[in-house]
Amino acid sequence: VQLQASGGGLVQTGGFLRLSCVASGRTLSRLDMAWFRQAPGKEREFVAVTRKSGGYTYYADPVKGRFIISRDNAKNTADLQMNSLKPEDTAVYYCAAGSSIILSNVRSMNAYHYWGQGTQVTVSS
Repeated sequence: VQLQASGGGLVQTGGFLRLSCVASGRTLSRLDMAWFRQAPGKEREFVAVTRKSGGYTYYADPVKGRFIISRDNAKNTADLQMNSLKPEDTAVYYCAAGSSIILSNVRSMNAYHYWGQGTQVTVSS
């Protein structure tokens, strides 16, 4: 599976961006899709996940209520709508995919087998 992330950019505090992840090589409908992010000098952290059916989503506390993860299995895409952006959201955002992930492991990087190249999001204050 190849993942291609896009949609990053520079935005002011309070603004919004929509990230998109396109998968190729395998149908997305069989994979759990997630977004992670890595800020300068920090470890990569979980942001959000959507299970393969699309019926379950889960968010990290810092983004809950501001970000929305969605997927379109027919188009093999998974998007992350980011609203009310804050400077602390500045990071490189990565999409990731995995199969048969135990629910308790969805926040773990090790649970995901496939990774995109990352897209930079910068929020200015």
